[in-house]
Amino acid sequence: MTSLNHTGVSHTVFRLLGIPGLEDQHKWISIPFFISYVISLFGNNLLIFIIVTKRSLHEPMYLFLCMLAGADVVLTTCIVPQALTVFWFNAGKISLNCCIAQVFFYSSIFISESGILLVMAFDRYIAICYPLRYTTILTYSLIGKIGMFIFFRSFGTMFPIIFLLKRLTYCQNNNIAHTFCEHIGLARYACNDIRVNIWYGFFVIVSTVIIDILLIFVSYMMILSAVFQMPSKNARQKALNTCGSHVCIIILFYGPAVFTSLAQRFGRHIPPHVHILLANVFILVPPVLNPIIYGIKTKQIREQMANIFFSKQK
Repeated sequence: MTSLNHTGVSHTVFRLLGIPGLEDQHKWISIPFFISYVISLFGNNLLIFIIVTKRSLHEPMYLFLCMLAGADVVLTTCIVPQALTVFWFNAGKISLNCCIAQVFFYSSIFISESGILLVMAFDRYIAICYPLRYTTILTYSLIGKIGMFIFFRSFGTMFPIIFLLKRLTYCQNNNIAHTFCEHIGLARYACNDIRVNIWYGFFVIVSTVIIDILLIFVSYMMILSAVFQMPSKNARQKALNTCGSHVCIIILFYGPAVFTSLAQRFGRHIPPHVHILLANVFILVPPVLNPIIYGIKTKQIREQMANIFFSKQK
């Protein structure tokens, strides 16, 4: 990892191998990948369409949900089509610049989604703790500023990664045992000292995702404190129901990410193909289930979906 003895020749083209050890199963593995991708695109785009076209849903909670759905579409599109070309056509050739671009956009969107989940927790806190001031606090102007802040935070923190990867000399093997490019996974193919990459990657995670998780936890502690002070059982039940969908999304988003991270660091005896499959599951599962969860648990969205699918049959 830190060896400096190299010839100075740097690879500019890499080859994604997919899931080594399961090459014979690539065609079969591609089936759930493709189905999940189609469901994700359909569900999230439908969610965006409903929220954008129905003025009754132009409320902070639904606008943040629209942001999350848009981020899910971009996230899966950054990863899944590339994986499918590897599975179907064994066409894993990718240039260094494209590989770095994939790292940048995939990681930026992941950080964006974490920020959106934090804002959605803040939205639930305002709705439950300050219901009469909800619309005056979360104005369209503030929502726009929040969206811009999430955008600049995610892309700003990941921008230095481009230069940290471009400075390296990739003189080792150019066959990447994965379905997509990762920051440290790509850096490990360099002959330079990559400690700066490792530490900066750690800084990015701590300064964004870890802080988001802590603030979400604090928000829900305050929400629970307010809920249990309500005199009516029905009021408590209604308040908790409004948070149910968001809590499910949080678990789906952070749960696989934490599990994958722990498996990579402590699961040394786990076969490499299992790590790769877990990384892909972490990307695919939340975008597939997010619109389903909100479609089932949110009455307004459920009604709009019913109108779209059944109005023509009447």
